[in-house]
Amino acid sequence: MIAKPALYLLRHGETEWSRSGQHTGRTDIPLTPNGERRAADAGRMLAGLRENRPLALVVSSPRARALRTAELAGLTVSDVTEDVAEWDYGDYEGLSTPTIRETVPGWTVWSHVSPGGETAAEVGARAAKVVARVRATLPDGDVVLVGHGHFSRVLVATWLGLPPSSGVHFGLDAAAISVLGDERGVPQIRRLNVPPLPERGFYDD
Repeated sequence: MIAKPALYLLRHGETEWSRSGQHTGRTDIPLTPNGERRAADAGRMLAGLRENRPLALVVSSPRARALRTAELAGLTVSDVTEDVAEWDYGDYEGLSTPTIRETVPGWTVWSHVSPGGETAAEVGARAAKVVARVRATLPDGDVVLVGHGHFSRVLVATWLGLPPSSGVHFGLDAAAISVLGDERGVPQIRRLNVPPLPERGFYDD
């Protein structure tokens, strides 16, 4: 049985801020050497998951960490758009959750405001726009989105018909792949947070 076309989400590889837990929205920060290695490994995993089915569209965030991940993964990007950019954290850009909680107890990006940044509803509206585009494209083949952690988690929730805040339930690591599809018209998660495939052996970190 030939698998139906699917949506593949590839989160960018590790950066210094993703490693330290600092919120990284518009800041253009490069991949670490480890991030570059795992991005290349993610390309091998993605190729294995897709099994050479037709590829209709590859969309990337404009941030350098996403574009570099796509390049290292062997992808040719069809479109670069802010539609799949990371959540805009406003005044909390570059801060970690523990730091923010020093002044706003209990803060999370899912439940609280980020002053000067996007609300969950605004990120959800972007995700809904992307989902509509993906669904219109899937009849032509697989779609790959290369982007970021929080936005992709909102997109998973949106795909399932859940509110943006439900993204809190889906973990997405750096350079990991998730696969979204449908079963007889019902949206489903086919795979979630699949780690990159090392060229040989296991990662030492």
